[in-house]
Amino acid sequence: MLLSPILYSQQSATITYNFYSNGAPAGTPPLILEASADLSVYTNAAGETFYLDYTSSKTYQTTTLKNGEVITDEESFSTYNVPELHNDTMTILGYLCKKASVVIRSNHIDIWYTTQTDFKGTPSISIGPALGLVLKIIRNGNFEIRAENIELSTKMITLPYSLGNIIELPYYRYLVTAQNYTTVNIFQNEKINYGDKPVNLLTNSPDITYRFSEGTVILRKVKLPENMGAHSVIAELTERSAGDAYDRTGSLFIIPDITKDTSLTFIDAFINGIKALPLYEAKNNKDYRGFTLTDKYTPPIELMRFITPFGIGHYNSQVQVYGVTWEDSLTYKQDITNLLPAIEGEVWFGVFIGCYDKGGHEVSLRLKYYPDDIPQEVQSVPKAFIQPLMFTTNIMEASSQEYSTIFETDTLTVDVNIPEGIKELTLRYISTGHGGWGGGDEFNKKMNYIFADGKLVYSFIPWRDDCGMYRKYNPASGNFPNGMSSSDFSRSGWCPGSTSVPVDIPLSLMPGRHTISVYIPLGKPEGTSFSAWNVSAVLIGKY
Repeated sequence: MLLSPILYSQQSATITYNFYSNGAPAGTPPLILEASADLSVYTNAAGETFYLDYTSSKTYQTTTLKNGEVITDEESFSTYNVPELHNDTMTILGYLCKKASVVIRSNHIDIWYTTQTDFKGTPSISIGPALGLVLKIIRNGNFEIRAENIELSTKMITLPYSLGNIIELPYYRYLVTAQNYTTVNIFQNEKINYGDKPVNLLTNSPDITYRFSEGTVILRKVKLPENMGAHSVIAELTERSAGDAYDRTGSLFIIPDITKDTSLTFIDAFINGIKALPLYEAKNNKDYRGFTLTDKYTPPIELMRFITPFGIGHYNSQVQVYGVTWEDSLTYKQDITNLLPAIEGEVWFGVFIGCYDKGGHEVSLRLKYYPDDIPQEVQSVPKAFIQPLMFTTNIMEASSQEYSTIFETDTLTVDVNIPEGIKELTLRYISTGHGGWGGGDEFNKKMNYIFADGKLVYSFIPWRDDCGMYRKYNPASGNFPNGMSSSDFSRSGWCPGSTSVPVDIPLSLMPGRHTISVYIPLGKPEGTSFSAWNVSAVLIGKY
């Protein structure tokens, strides 16, 4: 946007504002406002510049993005909340000030302004831009912006010749914020379904999506940023039905980097079949493969457990329920910052959805790295001990991997070596119960018991009784004569359309070899229906 030359008043002033919280300095740098009768301008700590143009009664909020693009939001004074005027007065820096007040998003704001100067302005463009010169703002009685110095001058204040691209305020705010964090796109609108022929992993090439187990698993090697230690990391997985109408178990996982030539990972199962993984010796003699850590095998690290809703997106137009507006897709979000040392450099990412539908699901996955401070600082990721112990979700279900019914006869047990120098050791544990219809473990509370070296260290019941709040994501969910929908029913650690929140269990273990065990009282089969528990456990410790 190019502006026509305008002759602005030469009488101006520089006003210095300081910030206070509960009467004490707030630790925020001073704000400098350059003000004249026709125009005022200030720049905030983030580098955004704000203009108040009194000749046109407009404000301009502008910045230069890191890519060099100049963007601006233009607003009329009339778009801001109109303050209520009062009779109270106060003298500030020798100027008689009047009081006004306004409520912005439930915040009560008192404004002290003067009309005794030729120049005008406010240290916040949304607060009293048309009042005159604002010298004090008090928010909720405890946060203040105070003018503490005014220097008169004849400095000419002008708008820049170009304000770049004029865009709407929501998009402006998005662009300003998005440049402060890092987004890594891993999967983009990838199909997960049943019936696609498996693609064997023939290369180590990044940026290729491989499909396994009849198309129910996708896998991709991604180069992730390093030295992101001063960041929080959020995994965002978006899912939409492409034909499957049912709620399905989903898992976002990574394949650990194994340097030993003799070690196995789940990639060996994808290439050579589930029989390539070690057998867990169970009393019921079922063929459980790849469930636990062994001397030669490292299981996946589960980043997120999620359950798809009933047919979101695909069935929205086919099912109409009075009073309910369906969402088109669902985005699951999980904080995985405590696993950051395992997600640097080249990493294999996998997503599994256990479906038997040719249409299946569409998923997108991205990681977002949010800096702890602005501007971002390069900081190495502290060394950590991250050791996956268990992963019983049968992600090769379509290739005959056994369901996790192991608890009908056994406690699930794994041995692990704790290295020297580990502190703050925790067990990141995820557990969801499935199957059995009304009498099965999916719909009945079952205690999970976690043992270390034979001693009970933690027990809890994974349970969700808030499933009704996910109704708008479940268009194909069955509706019953009693008024409830299938997606409304409480379940063992999950709801259709939700993630399952990990439990962090503190452990006090000395260096050396230890045994970690999990026991869940599994429900008995009912005809052709049976119960199963999907559990994953990862040890995390700091050096």
